[in-house]
Amino acid sequence: MMRRLAGAAAAVVVAVGAAGCASGDDASAPSAGAAPVTAAAPAMVPDRGPVVLRGRAERIDGTIQPLAAYRGKVVLIVNTASRCGFTPQFEALESLYSERWAEGFVVLGFPSNDFKQELADNKAVADFCRANFGVSFPMFSRVQVTGDAAHPLFRRLAARSQQPEWNFQKYLLDRRGRLAAVFSPGVEPSAPAVTEAVARLLAEPAPTAS
Repeated sequence: MMRRLAGAAAAVVVAVGAAGCASGDDASAPSAGAAPVTAAAPAMVPDRGPVVLRGRAERIDGTIQPLAAYRGKVVLIVNTASRCGFTPQFEALESLYSERWAEGFVVLGFPSNDFKQELADNKAVADFCRANFGVSFPMFSRVQVTGDAAHPLFRRLAARSQQPEWNFQKYLLDRRGRLAAVFSPGVEPSAPAVTEAVARLLAEPAPTAS
């Protein structure tokens, strides 16, 4: 169940522990059912807790990806969508990925139609995001990200914080695969709160093999 912090007047980031795509015809215009005017602050988590980056997920090309393969990297998980007013965030996500991937940073995009703003199929999503934003970071098949039928990864994230309140909720994981920070949909990937959190996590030592 989603928990909200009272008194939030704008989208904010909550650090934990230490320290739409759009349709091809109208890429920037949101469809009916707009995002909340004020994005609520994410639920706070008392510590980084257990590893959430486990199990498997289907890539947008149909291949199966073990999520544990991304441990050792700083991971930003984002539920994406088509026809969303936040679609331009793809550009900043790709820029952040391009700038920091060599240091061990990766963005994982999970398209979802939970808010009725996604394109019809995986190929349409992949083609649109690549053609319009040059997306090169890993994208996954369309999944549900809210409710009891959510993908197991998003159920684990919700258990540690909250389920996505809209498209482009952002979950930042440390190199061990633990939740480290959550950013509301309206927080731009280029915002100092995001880039500084990424830098702090990248500066942490990589876990040693057990």
